[in-house]
Amino acid sequence: MAVTLGDTAESKQIGVGAAMGGPLVLATIAYGVTGWMLLARRRVLARHTAIGLPSRGTTGRPEGTDVDPMAGLDLHRLASDQRWFLSIFVVKVSLGLVTFAFKPWLGLAFFAAYGVYFFREMSADAEAPSDTDLEPLMLQPQAATPSGWAVAVQTLVALAVIFAASQLFVAQLEWAGPALGLPAALTALLLSPIATELPEVMNAVIWVRQGKTQLALANISGAMMIQATVPSGLGLLFTPWRFDHALLLSGVVTMAAIIYLLWLLGTRRFTAGRLALAAAFYGVFVIGAFLPA
Repeated sequence: MAVTLGDTAESKQIGVGAAMGGPLVLATIAYGVTGWMLLARRRVLARHTAIGLPSRGTTGRPEGTDVDPMAGLDLHRLASDQRWFLSIFVVKVSLGLVTFAFKPWLGLAFFAAYGVYFFREMSADAEAPSDTDLEPLMLQPQAATPSGWAVAVQTLVALAVIFAASQLFVAQLEWAGPALGLPAALTALLLSPIATELPEVMNAVIWVRQGKTQLALANISGAMMIQATVPSGLGLLFTPWRFDHALLLSGVVTMAAIIYLLWLLGTRRFTAGRLALAAAFYGVFVIGAFLPA
């Protein structure tokens, strides 16, 4: 909304800030919250073990009393997703430092990169069993398999609400920046991603509590791939895509957080406690953003 419909320089900067801030929040706060929730769930499982109670998920089936919430995770796939993200994100940040004639058209390459990733993931998921329990469709809550028209209508209504809410949100950010005495890009980096990525954070909380750790992690890594490609493509097409101090810092901190995660995965040191430490990278960004450039 900010980069395609915005008609001011501040609006464009808000769009670029949101495109950079989304991956930052996901790589730091979202993974950190997931780590904290895994630690909390481990304590719950330990307490149930001590008193002889089974732990139950959303299906109501006993999961056992000695289940490790980190057990059975496909860490190889998580590492692969993060390598994909990092390779694209490095290009994304590098383009923010240079200017040349055909730079806007490289936005199409980011859309293509997400298309390749999407079909790769869908092909892999088609061959793997799924234990995901879907909630009933709101328009047909009693139907085990909802009709196509109901799915289409509910999806279109949801998109219309998102469209309207996004315009309102961007307008409020344009007002909040000057009111707080902050540049538009920094306002977007600090406020927009916390709101836009809140669903991923809350999904992580809910799914870890339900014992679906793989879903929680996959939701974050998938959202990161979208944030690294689609908003970036739009930003390249509709803005100059030039980074100031805050934008560049957000990119560096995001890459550092992902390198830290890949190090944990590559050295088999991936634990809930170490994952929780990813949130500290966001604190580094906030401190650095307010230091003199």
